[in-house]
Amino acid sequence: MSGHSKWATTKDKKALVDAKRGKLFAKLIKNIEVAARTGGPDPAGNPTLYDAIQKARKSSVPADNIDRAVKRGSGAEAGGAEYQSILYEGYAPGGVAVLVECLTDNRNRAASDVRVAFTRNGGAMADPGSVAYLFSRKGVVVVPKQGTTEDDVMLAVLDAGAEEITDSGEAFEVLTEATDLVPVRQALQDAGIEYDSADVVFYPATEIEVDVDGARKVVRLVDALEDSDDVQNVYANFTASDAVLAQLEDED
Repeated sequence: MSGHSKWATTKDKKALVDAKRGKLFAKLIKNIEVAARTGGPDPAGNPTLYDAIQKARKSSVPADNIDRAVKRGSGAEAGGAEYQSILYEGYAPGGVAVLVECLTDNRNRAASDVRVAFTRNGGAMADPGSVAYLFSRKGVVVVPKQGTTEDDVMLAVLDAGAEEITDSGEAFEVLTEATDLVPVRQALQDAGIEYDSADVVFYPATEIEVDVDGARKVVRLVDALEDSDDVQNVYANFTASDAVLAQLEDED
């Protein structure tokens, strides 16, 4: 499991108790709007919407906010924006590859925010395609450990297309091909196993090991990128030891 993935998990927990809670909610709501617009307002027939709602609920987004986002996205209520999905590529200090997923109603603003974040934090933007090849599209389902074991999870998902199960500390992460994400999360549901989130992500093919200073610089850049309202996800191909990540957490 990558250092960035571990760090993101830690930050997601902390985001619910600090000033970033509002930004997190806004990004989850935006995902729901886009999913409803793309695949319709019925979660039973729209797996992407189902998972977007599930993730929002797990993050304590109020039910009214979720319902309104579905209505805006489906056109049943006015106020929905036309979001575009844009992928930016770049490098963090130390040559760490970075992908930035944006959902925005203003391309110029998104591009400016991303460029400024890279420039001010020792990184550099890269040409399209020069970084993306270092990642592949994968499905990741996060299953909380409470009430289940790794064997339970493995038995449930093995025949559904799961590739790998890793222990991230407080949860199990099930890795799949992007096209197998829905069957795998359905297999978990059928087995009565709850999951926190199911997302298609960019997964690094190779990773660069960083020390405390290197990790600090990468995390500073990732934080700056994620501070933009247009940025939905940031992926970086760095890995770091548990000791390094623990030291960063202590500093935060």
